[in-house]
Amino acid sequence: MSEILLDAVDLTKHYGSVEALRGASFQARAGEVTALIGDNGAGKSTLVKCLSGAEQPTSGRILLDGTEVHLDSPVAARRLGIETVYQDLAVAPDLDPAANLFLGREIPRKGLLGKLGMLDKAEMRRQAVTEFEKLGVTLQSTEVSIGSLSGGQRQSVAVARSVAWASKVVFMDEPTAALGVRQRGRVLDVIKKVRDKGIAVVLISHNMPEVLSVSDRIEVLLQGKRVARFAGADTKLEDLVAAMTGALVQEEAA
Repeated sequence: MSEILLDAVDLTKHYGSVEALRGASFQARAGEVTALIGDNGAGKSTLVKCLSGAEQPTSGRILLDGTEVHLDSPVAARRLGIETVYQDLAVAPDLDPAANLFLGREIPRKGLLGKLGMLDKAEMRRQAVTEFEKLGVTLQSTEVSIGSLSGGQRQSVAVARSVAWASKVVFMDEPTAALGVRQRGRVLDVIKKVRDKGIAVVLISHNMPEVLSVSDRIEVLLQGKRVARFAGADTKLEDLVAAMTGALVQEEAA
């Protein structure tokens, strides 16, 4: 069994009188895909925001590699090796794939030109091609704007950007939403390759067949609390639906 890399214990999150998380717990293991599922309003987005530094829990503990951490911003999370691929991609459509990969982490030219703000675009493209090849991402060109690429290619670039900088955990929020069947298959292949690098992948998805096809473990939220946990290979669709609707609750899931 893989080691627990990310461990959230009894997280709560209040927005005024609204309790979005009610003692939610969650675990992700190195080299595995853990799916986080639940119906709308179950608390998935809030939990991911707390675990990626976008928001802070009202109470509870977050441990990374067994050490308690305080993720007071996405920047703090990224420094610890935690990256997030958002549903809306968060890419710069007018920039090429390499520029998107190094967005915020640009490589300056050496010497005086670098001090004057000139970027080493050739080196960024070289490194970008290497990162894309590691994940099996094939692009028609690395010099065209990302806005001209297909949805699947744009999503693959967004995933590659996170994986290039993540050393611990990658959250993927509905990574195949609005993609065609063929494009979804490519993104799922990339997810498996990320897992095989030893990174903990957290998949947030409403697509249950995809969840079952790619996940090593599945955790279910209902009304802001974990109510069930499954091993991906041994789970049936009806089990997931039952847990999401409250018909099945595992006591040990708390």
